[in-house]
Amino acid sequence: MQIQGSTVLLTGATGGIGHAIARALNSQGAHLLLTGRRSKVLAGLASEIRAEVIAADLGDRAAVAELIAASADVDIVIANAGLPGSGPLLDFDQDDIDRCLEVNLRAPIALCRALAPGMVQRGRGHFTFISSLSGLAAAGGSSVYSATKFGLRGFAHGVRQDLHGTGVGVSVVLPGFISDAGMFAESGTTLPKGIRTSTPQDVATAVLKTIVKDKAEIVVAPPEMHASALLATIAPGVAAAISRRSPAGRIAEDMAVGQRAKR
Repeated sequence: MQIQGSTVLLTGATGGIGHAIARALNSQGAHLLLTGRRSKVLAGLASEIRAEVIAADLGDRAAVAELIAASADVDIVIANAGLPGSGPLLDFDQDDIDRCLEVNLRAPIALCRALAPGMVQRGRGHFTFISSLSGLAAAGGSSVYSATKFGLRGFAHGVRQDLHGTGVGVSVVLPGFISDAGMFAESGTTLPKGIRTSTPQDVATAVLKTIVKDKAEIVVAPPEMHASALLATIAPGVAAAISRRSPAGRIAEDMAVGQRAKR
């Protein structure tokens, strides 16, 4: 699908990864509708790229409905918003779990269900869902987050089949550890030597590729991390045993501490 001249709704546009995606889309000639909870944070970016801002809390179903009404004619949706869900299940209360499910899974599904019919009628459109390597492989301290990201990946691949032949594409992007911006970077967690990261610009490049080439899925992670995630899909028991002998537990604990206030 051609990006130039298209109108794009980008959720989760307040963070560094959202900023990178917005700038990449703008560079390709898209007109952007930026959404997030903090409209003041978006104001500078909106001024820079001449975008529109629609403030919305995706954990509020009424706000999601209002966002849908305000973006009925968009050509492309990038579902980038997400809440951290790091930590053992028993450390969560039900309200935290429900909010993570609302923002990370229900809201993207609701946007797709509401906005896809107009795209189908026009014969063009695209949805790109930002999942995670945690949507391929679950680890200790990631049960809630992985539930949302596995679900988002499964939804994306299923609805891609539903919309096949309509002119509307559906893709999913799965980032690993991202430096400089995003949930991992903001948690302050340090990685052991030898574990590499990707950049917000890498994620943005993948998003552009999903739209232009209608790619079903793109992993944004070094090859060794991708291989480890694939092992977990093939042999989850073996992968879990390896994980328990690795620094993964310490990383999960550090991320849970660093992200707890943002659940």
